[in-house]
Amino acid sequence: MKKGDIVWALLLAGLLMLFVIPATRDSILAASGAHPYIGGFIQFAILATMGDLFGKRIASGEYQFSAQVLLRAVVWGIIGCMVTLVFPVFMGGAGLAQAGKLLPFAGVSVVQAFCGSSIMNLTFAPAMNTFHRIMELWIETSAAKEPVSLKGLIGKIDWVAFVTFNWLKVGICFWIPVHTIVFLLPENVRVVVAAFSSIALGIILSFASKKGSTPTKITEEEAV
Repeated sequence: MKKGDIVWALLLAGLLMLFVIPATRDSILAASGAHPYIGGFIQFAILATMGDLFGKRIASGEYQFSAQVLLRAVVWGIIGCMVTLVFPVFMGGAGLAQAGKLLPFAGVSVVQAFCGSSIMNLTFAPAMNTFHRIMELWIETSAAKEPVSLKGLIGKIDWVAFVTFNWLKVGICFWIPVHTIVFLLPENVRVVVAAFSSIALGIILSFASKKGSTPTKITEEEAV
């Protein structure tokens, strides 16, 4: 284990302790409840970026710090704002659909959570994934001092690999079950738990990448 790994682990442990200790947990959750978009931005900017850094560390053997890390953190923060909005939209919408007999088993929370997670990851998540991938490519292209255009960035995406792996395999096999569990938790902790989950995904993807089982250029942007 390298020094950087110890620092990363201590930082993660410290963040976890903030949510284990009642006083700090209650303060953070109260602040996030009062300012949900700011809370979602900060939680994803920190936690998802940590997962991104550690995933790249596993894949390449080294931590990669540069100005790009800060830009990626901003993109993650924007995604955190998206998640803050869409979680109640899809969870609440699934409940309304059940009540209107458009979905089965009205009043059964597990079914509501599963339906909300499934609909979200099959509709919203692909659009969010695409936004994140384009932002990643924009950051990489700008850093390489290459011309940047939306057409050029879209053309760099391997759409077959992106759709089959990001949208289908990761979305269905990882995020639908994860978000089903997240939606069963109290509403005030869902966003932060999803942010912590992005760390696990980054680690899983990095190990898969080392074994050659993930498509080229696929990174941790599958998080929602």
